[in-house]
Amino acid sequence: MIKMMQRQAKFITHKTVQYRHTINPFFSFLKAAILNPREVGSGCPSSSHLANAMAKEIDLNREGIIVELGGGTGVITRALLKRGVTTDRLIVIECSPILVALLRKQFPDVRVIQGDASELDKLLGPNRQRVSAVVSSLPLRSLPKSCVTKIKQQINELLNNEGIFVQFTYDLRLPSPLKEERLSCDHTQLIWKNLPPARINTFIHDRY
Repeated sequence: MIKMMQRQAKFITHKTVQYRHTINPFFSFLKAAILNPREVGSGCPSSSHLANAMAKEIDLNREGIIVELGGGTGVITRALLKRGVTTDRLIVIECSPILVALLRKQFPDVRVIQGDASELDKLLGPNRQRVSAVVSSLPLRSLPKSCVTKIKQQINELLNNEGIFVQFTYDLRLPSPLKEERLSCDHTQLIWKNLPPARINTFIHDRY
């Protein structure tokens, strides 16, 4: 009887640990969303379907640094690593200290920087010359227009010729080319298995 109770206790403890591991990212996301709703821009973390679709847009044969903007709970970070992006090529930018702590705990080998995406050149330092792709989860529709303008300008300056910018949005309308940033939409797709459904837009930096 005692041995049976011990086994049950171990089973319950194991399940509790698994449960806490599962919900911790969600609670971290929820806390960050409550403290800074405009910066988070959503009531739910991105789904694995959305994350995997965004990661597939990355060309692994193209050299350079991949920058992820708005790391959140790490769903897209994990998808990028699963895709084959090596930790030395990935830099994650996140403004929430709560989510930064979560990301660093989950991905100790990935460089996670706390800061504002409108100051990307300063945050990246020497790596700003090596950026080939930017994957963004930033809520550009809800951020102040002046802030969004700065972020787009930063991306335009950092991406080298034919670099790519992958952005998802909850606005399901087709995007218009970002001519002022020399970014033209090359590919777009709808992801219905996300809450709410989202559209992934992939822009290519024009050579000239």
